[in-house]
Amino acid sequence: MGNDVNPSFSTSSSDKTKNVSSLSKVRSANGEETKGKAIDGVEKIGDDDEFDPSAPPPFRMAEIRAAIPDHCWVKDPWLSLSYVVRDVLVVFGLVAVAIYFNSWIVWPMYWVAQGTMFWALFVLGHDCGHGSFSDIPKLNSFVGYLIHSSILVPYHGWRISHRTHHQNHGHIEKDESWVPMPEKLYKTLDVSTKFLRFKVPFPMFAYPIYLWSRSPGKQGSHFNPYSELFLPSERKYIVTSTVCWTMMIALLGYLSNTIGPLQMLKLYGIPYLIFVMWLDLVTYLHHHGHEQKLPWYRGKEWSYLRGGLTTVDRDYGLLNNVHHDIGTHVIHHLFPQIPHYHLVEATKAAKPVFGKYYREPKKSGPIPLHLIGYLVRSMQQDHYVSDTGDIVFYQTDSQLYGPPRSKDE
Repeated sequence: MGNDVNPSFSTSSSDKTKNVSSLSKVRSANGEETKGKAIDGVEKIGDDDEFDPSAPPPFRMAEIRAAIPDHCWVKDPWLSLSYVVRDVLVVFGLVAVAIYFNSWIVWPMYWVAQGTMFWALFVLGHDCGHGSFSDIPKLNSFVGYLIHSSILVPYHGWRISHRTHHQNHGHIEKDESWVPMPEKLYKTLDVSTKFLRFKVPFPMFAYPIYLWSRSPGKQGSHFNPYSELFLPSERKYIVTSTVCWTMMIALLGYLSNTIGPLQMLKLYGIPYLIFVMWLDLVTYLHHHGHEQKLPWYRGKEWSYLRGGLTTVDRDYGLLNNVHHDIGTHVIHHLFPQIPHYHLVEATKAAKPVFGKYYREPKKSGPIPLHLIGYLVRSMQQDHYVSDTGDIVFYQTDSQLYGPPRSKDE
């Protein structure tokens, strides 16, 4: 079955930006043009010597591409398959250990480890969807079906929506993953919806809901071949991946009936929830939670390059290798054809071209606990963007967690 998600994105290299002042003009929430200290309530621009992340970059896609060594573009199917074999062996090894000891001391460690391995498998299926797994479309689809179905992800449904995310990253209306809500839409949400969306840990369980109904303001389902997410020519892929997902549900039901629902909850259910938390944490922090607020674009200000430069790399310590360097995300977003095992080298080669547009990730200890702080702070501050303006930044709803206290309280 063909895999049509290996685009060159060559059109993105036509980043038609001119040598304009680094202090881009945008419209603030009241519709007035702003040039200077604050954009949409975010004080981020001072004098002309300060770096403005929303300014058009002085380089183009072709310059970044030229800086990356040629071998970084080579996809080795045997090497890719070796990572699949490695991860599958670890998954079944963890199951064997958990069943053998069957101890409440071991089970929590199993849940965390197995949920992390489910996430690692997801990343390999993600590579299949991009075509960075191999140059063989049928192999990509076959492995993608097996991996993603095993962790209850509709392979083609998610693959296509993720392609939309990459092609429109950083675009307020067209992006697909953790898209900021315009103020008008945000104000239509009831208090409980806002609370669940912005109060940790609730947003970390959003992925299954997203698969069924997408984000607020968007319609469609990853399981419905007639969803607006998909073209008519893609419907057959959605039917197939939904059938595979359904077969996995049936298998889980059969196993639950055979070994008992409690045992299946321990072996599969709780690790699945850990996997979902990993997925939501990592994908959110790829595009949010940086120390300085990052721009989002509309209209003529958006380009593939400028949108991709709003992506953030993250360091996951010992887990970098476990989940296949998915934290090395800027280069991946600009060039999703590069295999995961070349991302670190490609990033190192491209950094001199990026200059200040590359944000060096904070070095992690063995376990990336520092990322929890970034997540919580971002959820507390990044709530909506202005309805107007082609370059906007997240704003904060000061009433979200209750009315602000006076100084006397």
